Amino acid sequence: METLSVLANRKKPGSSKLTRNSKVYKSVLKALAQKKAENIISLDLRKIPEAVADFFIICEATSTTQIKAIADNVQEVLRVDCDENPYRHEGSQSLHWVLIDYVNIVIHVMQPETRKFYKLEELWSDAALTEHNEV
Repeated sequence: METLSVLANRKKPGSSKLTRNSKVYKSVLKALAQKKAENIISLDLRKIPEAVADFFIICEATSTTQIKAIADNVQEVLRVDCDENPYRHEGSQSLHWVLIDYVNIVIHVMQPETRKFYKLEELWSDAALTEHNEV
């Protein structure tokens, strides 16, 4: 497990702050929409000093098959459109919650029950929340 100091300094050399207009941000939303992700929101964490990313994007899928399809599509679209590979991804075994970490943006693909249990939106309630259900 990484120490907090490593996590705080894990930015890639030359990486810059992400904006809502960035190609990576828009490509993630496009990839989620292509596989019919539901209840898509983004949390803008840029003004929260202890945040490990600029944005969290959270969405739901109703089956493990759809979660896998969404996660795979996000990785493929970002690889093709933005030449980006994830820093880390987790949850591909159980497919209840898949996390794809691109350093400045972290994508959470969750089953509805898992999302209700962990309540990430409440945990990061200081962040500005934007809904993206009509992407």
